[in-house]
Amino acid sequence: MKTNVGTVDRSLRIAAGLILIGLSLSGTIGLWGWIGVVPLATGLFRFCPAYSLLGINSCKHS
Repeated sequence: MKTNVGTVDRSLRIAAGLILIGLSLSGTIGLWGWIGVVPLATGLFRFCPAYSLLGINSCKHS
């Protein structure tokens, strides 16, 4: 897996994922909030399969 998620993109993905999971755990948004696992994982691994398919790379150095 080649890194294709940059620093700002990574931070936003991790924050969004944690917020969605937190809201789901608190019962505010229900079970669909667990979709936050996807942006959280792509942020932590710095790899997004969709970016790979679309030829997008938000890293400065890759």
